[in-house]
Amino acid sequence: MSYSLGFYRFLDGEPAKPDMDVVRAVLSPCDAAPEKAAEDDTEFWIRAADGSEAEVFVFDSGIGVERPQAGDVWKIIIDLADRLGAGIVIPDGTLLCREDMRGHLPEGLEIDAVFVPEITLEVFERVAGPFSPPLT
Repeated sequence: MSYSLGFYRFLDGEPAKPDMDVVRAVLSPCDAAPEKAAEDDTEFWIRAADGSEAEVFVFDSGIGVERPQAGDVWKIIIDLADRLGAGIVIPDGTLLCREDMRGHLPEGLEIDAVFVPEITLEVFERVAGPFSPPLT
């Protein structure tokens, strides 16, 4: 079974482009194919120290995370969302986001949002609940 997540950041009610400097700073150290990396890459295959992997795709309006395996790769994924100030769309449609994004969400989106001071793995597990795959 495949599992995927979407990360989105908003500014004044509009989707904001992900900060590629932050994306590279978080993902480059765990690039599973560094020999293929290029400055303008928007696709990443990452591997954590424990061998768990995920694919990350950066788009103009957000980030897609595909097939994250159980293990430490989840720490990398959640760190990326938090450092970007991005919300995570849980498969049930809930948007998990930091409190500081509340005023930037498009009108009405806050109804399906859970606001937290910081996005951590523990918070993600609690909010995603039954919609979360095994993380560790």
